[in-house]
Formats: sequence, C-alpha cells, structure tokens
Amino acid sequence: MLLFKLIKLLFENPLYFLIFFTVLTVPLLISITVHEWAHGFVAYKFGDNTPKEQGRLSLNPFRHLDPMGTLMLFIIGIGWAKPVEINPINIIEEKTRETGIFSVKDRYRLMLVAFAGPLSNFIMAILFSFVIYLIVTISKLKGLNPETNITALFVMLLEIIVRINLVLGMFNLIPIPPLDGANIVRNFLPEDLSDAYFRLAPYGMPILLVLIFTGGIKYLFNLADFVQIQLLNWIAFIFDPIFKMF
Repeated sequence: MLLFKLIKLLFENPLYFLIFFTVLTVPLLISITVHEWAHGFVAYKFGDNTPKEQGRLSLNPFRHLDPMGTLMLFIIGIGWAKPVEINPINIIEEKTRETGIFSVKDRYRLMLVAFAGPLSNFIMAILFSFVIYLIVTISKLKGLNPETNITALFVMLLEIIVRINLVLGMFNLIPIPPLDGANIVRNFLPEDLSDAYFRLAPYGMPILLVLIFTGGIKYLFNLADFVQIQLLNWIAFIFDPIFKMF
C-alpha cells in the first residue's frame, strides 16, 4: 500500500519523503480543488447560492478536503473531496417547481452541474499536457537538454498533474452513486427509472470500495496512461508544424 511505502520512506530518507509527498499532494490538491469549485461555480451561475453560502466557490483546497477521502489517497492512491452541496430547487425553472415535472432544460442544467467537475479535470489535463509539450519543445529548440534535473523534475510534476486529472475525471464518470457519472445518467432517464436507479445510492460506496480493493481500478489507471500518451501525440501533431517554422 502507498501508505506503508510513505512511512518506510519517511524513516529511511526524510528528504526523499518530503519531495515525494510534495509531488503527490500538490497535483492532487490542484485537481480536487478545481473539480469541486467547477461544480459549485456552474450551480451558482444557474441560480443556486448554496455553494457560495457554504464557502465552496473558493480555490482554497482546505475548504474542499474530505478526511476519509484524503486518507484513502495515501492508502490506495486515489481519494476524493467533500461533495459540493447544491439545491436543485434553485436551479430548475419556476414552472417545474409548480408542476414537479422536470423539463429538458432542467435536466440539461443539472447534468451540466454534474459534468462540470470531470470536465474541469479533462481541461486541466489538456492544458498541462500543452505546457509539457512547450517546455520540451522550446528546450530542444534552444539546444537545452529537457532531461536536466530541474526541468525533468518540473515536467515529472506536470505529468503527475495530468495523470491525476485524467484518473479523477474518468473515475467520477463511473455511473455509480454518489459519483458524478450517476448524476449525469440520472438526467437522461425517465423520472421513475431515475428514482429506481438512485435506490442504489446506499450500496454505491461499498461497490466502489470493492472495485478499488480488488484491483479493478487499475484498468482506469491504464486507460489514463494511454490517454495521456495520446494527448501528447495529438498536441505534437497539431503544433509541431508551427514550431518547425522557427
């Protein structure tokens, strides 16, 4: 387990522990903070003040951390933050409040609130992949070695940020309550099926823990690694012709 490795490293080499701990936690804090902020921001833009009132429209990571989710990060390598609370009543249309029947627009808004978190992770993965590409490409153009200690360490940190964002985005799209994927799927279903679907909610976390501890989650990491490589290839395919002009 990751926790045991960290404890062992702490006693064997405190300096390496500090570096490893920083390289692990900084990318995670960035990824989780933006993910939860995105949920709250979109809900706020649709008229729900709940995230703002609870202080969740903040990029301060300590407003979003969940103790158990943080602990799980150091045990199994994947964690979670406190879910952003929203009040759907503030998001849906006035007519829906009267009839109780959700319109397509209502469902679209609620789906966007759920999808905002994973989407923010994918956007960050693309942006940081582009930064990696720029660092490596410009270093080569200037005749510098991008594998020098400081540059390589910075690129490695960015690669970890990309990987964590891809994993976090993909993990949250799993359609099992309480993950974002379940809230996205829910808004595509008729109301009776949606209610039936969310009766799975009490079993969602046990199902996810079984998935994690039985090693099923490794396929998600493998997919993230594949996407990360392809992302850099796509960026190089698009921008290499431009840099070759210099």
